[in-house]
Amino acid sequence: MDDDTLRSIGELAGLTGLTVKTIRFWSDAGVLPPTARTPAGYRLYGQDALVRLGLVRTLRDLGVDLAAIQRVLAQEIGLAEVAAVHAEALDAQIRTLQLRRAILRAAAGRGATPEEMELMHRLAKLSDRERTGLINDFIDQVFEGLDVGPEFLAGLQAAMPRLPDDPTAEQVDAWVELAELVQDPEFRAGVRRAAADQVGSRDQVAEPDPEAAARLADLLRGRTAAARAAGVGPASAAARPVVDELVGAYARLSGREDGPEFRAWLLERLEVAADSRYERYWHLVAVVDGRPPAPALAPAVEWLVGALRAA
Repeated sequence: MDDDTLRSIGELAGLTGLTVKTIRFWSDAGVLPPTARTPAGYRLYGQDALVRLGLVRTLRDLGVDLAAIQRVLAQEIGLAEVAAVHAEALDAQIRTLQLRRAILRAAAGRGATPEEMELMHRLAKLSDRERTGLINDFIDQVFEGLDVGPEFLAGLQAAMPRLPDDPTAEQVDAWVELAELVQDPEFRAGVRRAAADQVGSRDQVAEPDPEAAARLADLLRGRTAAARAAGVGPASAAARPVVDELVGAYARLSGREDGPEFRAWLLERLEVAADSRYERYWHLVAVVDGRPPAPALAPAVEWLVGALRAA
């Protein structure tokens, strides 16, 4: 056949593998106008119809709507522009599907009830702005009116958890728990008590050096872990050397003298801080961000609190 040959819809269907119904629908939509008609009114198409059909088929497979395809064919907009817009739309769809997959995996892993799965879906599908707003609301309410210092608040906000586009089931679980945690009135009250206690005790201690505080935390973890591994209970006589070493380190960090008054003061500070569940917050933030969580300090503090109470 030469290039002037006119073809019926049936012939186009045979050449392209498309159905007659599809070609007729596209023709009715205006993306494949007929070149001519037979005396009986049947549509006929020229050689360019094959080229158009190939492009329309490709764009439809990629999810481009017929109205946009018609504008491309009419040269009202460029193909590159349409491709860019639809690529962005596909990116959004992919992110949604990835999140749904992660939610389903998390739900399957935890054996979630229908109510839990609904909660997971509702919390996990929040936008980045909504997730950020949830954490900011927690920070604003808990620390409002407390002189914790701008550096402290800036550090909290800089550590904003970011759920990735393709989260793991563990990250979804962590985000859902974190979202529930920061909305829990008891948790908020506990964190505020701990922050207020820290602010109120500033005039009783020297300004701690961050590196020295980190070394003390490592010492606390190490000594109490060794004691527990050796079966040394916090109320036992064997615990006293460990307690003396740790309390002495706290006293040096605080710029105070060890003694009954300091130990009573330290016990009160540790009890208030341990009640805040603040460590769990940072653990969940790290998991959501895909970072290894810091070593747990709560078991060490619990052991030392028990030892100080028993003294």
